[in-house]
Amino acid sequence: MSVADRIRVEQVTTLSDDWYVLKKTTFSFRRTDGEWQRQSRETYDRGNGATILLYDLQRRKVLLTRQFRYPAFVNGYDDLLIETPAGLLDKATPEERIKAEVEEETGYRVTDVSQVFEAFMSPGSVTERLHFFVGAYSATDQVSEGGGDPDEGEDIERLEPTIEEALRMIADGRIRDGKTIMLLQYAALHLFKDTACSP
Repeated sequence: MSVADRIRVEQVTTLSDDWYVLKKTTFSFRRTDGEWQRQSRETYDRGNGATILLYDLQRRKVLLTRQFRYPAFVNGYDDLLIETPAGLLDKATPEERIKAEVEEETGYRVTDVSQVFEAFMSPGSVTERLHFFVGAYSATDQVSEGGGDPDEGEDIERLEPTIEEALRMIADGRIRDGKTIMLLQYAALHLFKDTACSP
């Protein structure tokens, strides 16, 4: 279903073009009753991204990262955030980008990854579409220590909980990152489904 005929953009103002682009747009939207309503919204365009959950079925492990996230800190989360590896696409394809991000952040080089879904993570204000991947890994895939790019302020640790431990970490609040929760739930339902993995 297209809604393009229900939108009339009237004015777009760039509020900030520093790290990413913040715009204010005034538009008219035709409501379901046929009436046109004038609205104003701000959108934050940081580009699209990709994220991946690496898993080892034999050892029942998943590979996660832990790093400082200032937006989470300023909103009251006084800890490092546990996440799946992720990054912005820039000009790469989602598959190319996620393979590069995995190696940069974790030190593991993986070749076989599968996209499982896409999602808008904060569609009320952020334009980003996130591509979600899964991929198998093993100890022999490690080619470096990882840790991220220091020039970009990254200082990334690596975690290898079991799928059961990771689900418990969601339940007790140690994992609070949305994309990570989504991929771990996907893994519990689809990747580790042949054996019990209750939290």
